[in-house]
Amino acid sequence: MLPTLDKVDGQSDVIDVVDLTRHLVQFDTINPPGNERACAQELQKLLADAGFETDLTDMGEGRANLTAYLGNGSGAPLGFTGHLDTVPLGAQTWKHDPFACTIENGRLYGRGTTDMKGGVAAFVVACLKHADILRNGPGVVLLITAGEETGSDGAIAMVAQGVSHIPGALVVAEPTLNRPLAGHKGALWLRVVTEGKTAHGSMPEKGVNAVVKAADVIQKLVDFDFKVPPHPDMGAPTLNIGTISGGLNLNSVPDHAEIGVDIRSVAGLKHENVRADLAHLLGDSARIEPIIDLPSVWTDTDNAWLGQVCDAVADVTGDRPRLGCVSYFTDASIFTPAFGNLPTVVLGPGDPAVAHMTDEYCEIKKLQESVIIYAEIMRRWSIKGLSV
Repeated sequence: MLPTLDKVDGQSDVIDVVDLTRHLVQFDTINPPGNERACAQELQKLLADAGFETDLTDMGEGRANLTAYLGNGSGAPLGFTGHLDTVPLGAQTWKHDPFACTIENGRLYGRGTTDMKGGVAAFVVACLKHADILRNGPGVVLLITAGEETGSDGAIAMVAQGVSHIPGALVVAEPTLNRPLAGHKGALWLRVVTEGKTAHGSMPEKGVNAVVKAADVIQKLVDFDFKVPPHPDMGAPTLNIGTISGGLNLNSVPDHAEIGVDIRSVAGLKHENVRADLAHLLGDSARIEPIIDLPSVWTDTDNAWLGQVCDAVADVTGDRPRLGCVSYFTDASIFTPAFGNLPTVVLGPGDPAVAHMTDEYCEIKKLQESVIIYAEIMRRWSIKGLSV
């Protein structure tokens, strides 16, 4: 059951952002397997009852994407996006029940409070509170996805299936402590495979050791030159060896090994060039297989709409933010290029330092503040429209 509707600031009935966040966190949407459908259906009902045009799209068993639109078609709507899936709990014991969303010392504790059901709740509440204004202008389109944590699967499916109302600018409600950020690094995850020839462990000279070949490959990867200067805000691209596996038993020469490589790219660095350079570097010593290929996102900091966003944040918080970036990827890697490289800002109430952690939490003050910030961004969009 959805939380009770309350009056807010004497305006239309809306759900309190704390109550809605707690309600969303109570759905176990750990990915895998996800199971986002029931959570998305609750939001669909809430938005449809407020007059939004909604579409719940199947993403497989127990999974779904949700789009919602409210406006009069007078111009491109403002877009908001967030995902409903969360990462696993981890092996460490939680002090707070990860699905009860306990309130303690001004914080909401639970899996997904920061990353990122709090952000989704905040923009939904802001839309509900100002629905009367939104329906009489360009309005908003909400892109609420499944499967972000495993490579933006929901966003990829949503774009492939088609979005009826294309936004003119996009707010990504991922955790930033309500500081607007102009973009994020890209993610290129690769599986690098070495092959050998098995033999008895007492006669290694009769085999070809795939693990030894992998060790040589790893040294080449560690020394890889991206051949691009650091980005002034994103810094330099990075390459991390995340996993390695090989061999089935101690007393055999392994004939297969795999290396998991996590590359974080910056604006201006093309992933196809990185893959080509790696293939040239490794030659016949290894095979490269893509796992995730998500480009970086960057909007020039002198963009007019980003200036409006910073003005809105300053009006609400009293502080004029400096635009920066984050190293994690978001669904904007899919949406921003698919929608014509529209202006994009990453801006949400959560704290990126506690995302994915045991006893994840979100500050209630930041949640409440984000509702006001989002509403102010909507107001400015309604007045200035496509001033991007």
